[in-house]
Formats: sequence, C-alpha cells, structure tokens
Amino acid sequence: QTGNGSWELYCLEHGIQPDGQMMPGGYGQSDDAFSTFFSETGAGKHVPRAVYVDLEPTVCDEVRSGAYRQLYHPEQIISGKE
Repeated sequence: QTGNGSWELYCLEHGIQPDGQMMPGGYGQSDDAFSTFFSETGAGKHVPRAVYVDLEPTVCDEVRSGAYRQLYHPEQIISGKE
C-alpha cells in the first residue's frame, strides 16, 4: 500500500498517467531524476524501475486491480504465494 502510494506520487511529479503514458507537458527524459525512477519501453510506455514483493497476497492483488494497474508489468509484482 505504501509502495503503490509512492509510485502514484512519482507519477504525478513526473507527469506520467496511470497507464504509463506521458502527460502533455510532462518532464520526460529531460529530467535527470526521471530515468532513476522510470524506464521507457519500445512502445513509449513508462514503467517503474521496481519489483513489488509482499508476503501478503492481498496487497499485491490491490496493486494488480488498482488505478495504476496498467503501469506495472505483471512479472514485477510478486506475492508470498508465488
């Protein structure tokens, strides 16, 4: 829950929409801190440089079904049951 809230804040600060696309007027690659937090895919989507690991599967399920679910690749979210 804290991790998901942090990434929501990073997205707002760097102009990234919940689906990983850049907002018009977003910071993009010109911001040095941008590439520290996000990497850009070949399709132009910006994904977090992070892996979610939690022993409680419901926390990971909340991330998978939340507003920012399109931001993450499914392999980046690992729960204790997997």
